[in-house]
Amino acid sequence: MILTVTLNTALDITYRVRSLRPHASHRVSEVLERPGGKGVNVARVLAALGHPVTVTGFAGGATGQVVRDRLTRTPGVLDALVPVAGATRRTVAVVDELTGDTTQLNEPGPVVAPDEWAAFQRTYEDLLAAATAVALCGSLPPGVPVGAYAGLVRSARAAGVPVLLDTGGEPLRRGVAARPDLVKPNTDELAELTGSHDPLRATQDARRRGARAVVASLGAQGLLAVTPEGRWRAAPPARVPGNPTGAGDSVVAGLLSAEAEGLPWPDRLARAVALSAATVQAPAAGEFDPAVYERLLGRITVTDGTAAA
Repeated sequence: MILTVTLNTALDITYRVRSLRPHASHRVSEVLERPGGKGVNVARVLAALGHPVTVTGFAGGATGQVVRDRLTRTPGVLDALVPVAGATRRTVAVVDELTGDTTQLNEPGPVVAPDEWAAFQRTYEDLLAAATAVALCGSLPPGVPVGAYAGLVRSARAAGVPVLLDTGGEPLRRGVAARPDLVKPNTDELAELTGSHDPLRATQDARRRGARAVVASLGAQGLLAVTPEGRWRAAPPARVPGNPTGAGDSVVAGLLSAEAEGLPWPDRLARAVALSAATVQAPAAGEFDPAVYERLLGRITVTDGTAAA
């Protein structure tokens, strides 16, 4: 069982409008609602790939109940969310059908009380006993310590469970120092962590700071991986138009699922890039277009670099 942690779960709402214009009223042509937050999106993609997955984190209020209800209707996903008094946040993505651009609005999330944080930590420790891998994903809600991910990384390592970290800012800086097996930042998160805007230099620096392996998201240009076994670049054959929300979460799902199947790094990266592109063409985060995924999987270019230091 793969365990995904989403401390700041959400109800993802996607609006589609013909053309998004500032200071104007818009008629919405379609509304989609899905359980969300980065780790929840990862879990939904993993389940669609046939991997059993358990979701933990926080859920509260009427919005949290909607998230839980919809999770229970997702085959292959087990709900182990911890209740909180505050209301789960909502995220709103507005898709401009004319340009294909997406505008994202993210609420901050509920304030987590100390006893609620302690309850989550107990749940997490219990779930680690049955986990084959764990993904720690997304932002921290108010009230959760900034070093939370570092502590969760150390707990996973103590339990002998491989751990992937996907976050940014100070939680990423502290989490990397706890020596996760893999981190998956984007270029902005890498630059903030290392001070370098050169992706290769920044990725290597992130490894020196404690991560065993680093896979950097380069947007439409694919992925850059620096690992103990070597380094690789993986790229799609062409830019894929669509809504990029959730594409990075599908990268995480691709990496975790391929590792669980014992695939070598080039195949892991090819799957991750194909899933990411297929998510861009799906209606909402946490989903991917199977036909696009199958079509692209054999067309991903993976370039083998020199051995990583």
